[in-house]
Order: sequence, then C-alpha cells, then structure tokens
Amino acid sequence: MGIPLIQQTTIARYILGKKLSGQKRYPLAMMLEPLFQCNLACAGCGKIDQPKEILQKRMSVEQALAAVDECDAPVVSIPGGEPLIHKDLPKIVEGLIERKKFVYLCTNAILMPKHIDEYKPSPYFTWSVHLDGLEKRHDESVCMDGVFEKAVTAIKLALSKGFRVTVNCTLFNSEPPEEVADFFDYAMELGVEGITVSPGYSYQHAPRQDVFLGRSESKQLFRNIFKVGKERKRKWAFNQSALFVDFIAGNQSYQCTPWSNPTYNIFGWQKPCYLLVDEGYAKTYKELMEDTEWEKYGVGINPKCDNCMAHCGFEGTAVDDMFAHPLKALKVSMFGPRTDGPMAPDLPVKYGNRADATAIHIPISSIQRRSATGTDANH
Repeated sequence: MGIPLIQQTTIARYILGKKLSGQKRYPLAMMLEPLFQCNLACAGCGKIDQPKEILQKRMSVEQALAAVDECDAPVVSIPGGEPLIHKDLPKIVEGLIERKKFVYLCTNAILMPKHIDEYKPSPYFTWSVHLDGLEKRHDESVCMDGVFEKAVTAIKLALSKGFRVTVNCTLFNSEPPEEVADFFDYAMELGVEGITVSPGYSYQHAPRQDVFLGRSESKQLFRNIFKVGKERKRKWAFNQSALFVDFIAGNQSYQCTPWSNPTYNIFGWQKPCYLLVDEGYAKTYKELMEDTEWEKYGVGINPKCDNCMAHCGFEGTAVDDMFAHPLKALKVSMFGPRTDGPMAPDLPVKYGNRADATAIHIPISSIQRRSATGTDANH
C-alpha cells in the first residue's frame, strides 16, 4: 500500500479503539467540501450542477473546523468543486494539521503552482491530484486540452518541495486495460506515493450518463488491468487497502458502509453519502448518524446504489474486513488480487417486485449484439 507507516498505525489504533468500545458505526475518513465551484466542467461530474448563487457560496474556516471536530475522523479529504478556489483553504488545512488529521487536498492541479507556497510539507498533508489517465485520456475526461500537462508539472513541483503527493483516478467505460496499466506505470515513475482508483459512479446530475461502468464491467476491467500488471511484473502502490483493490477485481462480496465516509458541505451533513446528492441533509453529525435510515441504502437495497463500487462507500467495508481477516489481507497485499477464476457472487436484490431475486455475474465476453432479425441464439 502507498500509505506511510505513521498513518497506518494511527488509523489502526483508532479502529481498534472503536471496536473495543463496541461502536458499530464510526467514520474512517471525512469528506469536507468547502465549495462546489470548479474551474473545469468534467463529463462525469455531478457536483457542479448547481445554480450560480450556490456555486459562489463558501464554507467558513470556523464551520469547517467545527464539523471536523464534531465528526473526529482521523482522515479528512477535501474535494469540491476545486478547493484551491477557496481563499481561506490554507487556514482550514492549517487547522486540520494542528488537530493531527491526515489531510488529502483533492485538486485538478491547475491552480497548484499559484498557491503551493501557502502550504507547508507535513506527514499530515497530501496533495491528491486528479489524473484519469495519460494525456489524451485525461484531457478527454476533464473536457479541456492541456490539463494533463499542467497537472504533471504541478506534481513534479510539489515533489521537489518535499510534499506528499498521490494521484486519484476515476475509470469510466471504454478504458483499454493496457493504457490504464501504462498510466499506473507512469504514475509510479513520477514518484507519487500511491494511486487512489475507483470506478466512476453514475451521478444522476452528471452531464453525460454514457461514460459510466456497470458492476460487471468494472470488475472485469480491473481484473484485466491487474493481469497486465502481473504480466509486466509491476508493483503498483495504491493509497487504499489491499482488500478494496481485491473487491474491485471481483473477488469480494462487500456491502457499502456509507457512514464510514461522511460528507459535510455548504448544505450540512449529506445523507447518506458523498455520491447521492438528492437524499437530504442533517444539521449535525449526531443527527446524520442517528436519523439516517441506513438500512434503505446499499447494493441490492436501493436502485441508486446498484452500480456503485466507489472507494468512498466500500473502502471502510474493506478495512473492517482486513481487521477481521488479517491473513486474507496479507495474502492479497503480497500477491495482488486474483485475476482469473470465478468472481465473488453479487449481493441479492431486495427491492421492488424482485424481493426473491438474486443478481448474477455475466461475463462481458458472453454478451453479444442482437442480430437484426432478433433470432440470434446468443442475443
């Protein structure tokens, strides 16, 4: 894993403390969105579909730090929008580091060179730079030419100044496994600490809906990518647990634990998670945890959740499984995810008129285009 020992041990102590206290639901990482405004309009983003007056709103330093104190997760991820647009972000980050929170500032890196000297290198602070692939693929993903080159320049600058740097990568459809493997190789050559990777979630408000992967597609894509890595004898560092990587390769049957990654933004505490934007908000973290009907969300439970394999929903589940089955996690960490054989079964479907139905895995290779006459036996 591309996670420093100080962070691993701090989080391990935190989780053990929660388990020993008998607490069933607790946060692992908190999403802090201080604004929704961005300087890009990516095809797969559902966060910028807001009226002008909302995009211009900013969370105060006091609000941000109070929310973090209320939640008390050991890790704070700051996405957006584009966080570097927020003029008070350095003060927010400084306050979080003083609290010894591990901060991941998620950015498209366009504004990094301008603002980088407002931040200081620290084991508690990481630049998480958005890169969805090599130059052509990334610039297509963010719908603007030249962004990849700017991001790579910013990464090199941050590394030269002694900062921790990771890249975060969202994979959409039509991704050639070899090209993704080339990108992972390139990221390692850049010298980043690790890669955070996730299948894209089909945001209801995203400008385009044809870019997202289904669950079976996601699993097969990641298997193919990891198979290429094994053939090349590469060792990619992921800023995620080994069992989450095993999950996206189709080897684990996990249910989402949305409370492990709560989100606070300019509207309040988002129910139930970072990705579902129309479910309402709680005024306090206590209200979020106690009043959210968690049992109404999850794969096979809510149709909105069925195609989701995003790290913000399943990383907490994987970490919990790692503590329950450390030998399994160690094996995956040492040898990588399995890339052949049967996949773990999907969770049963429990909603609508299909209460007794069970989702099954259909290999992509077995799905063929229907013939013009509709008589093809394989359709």
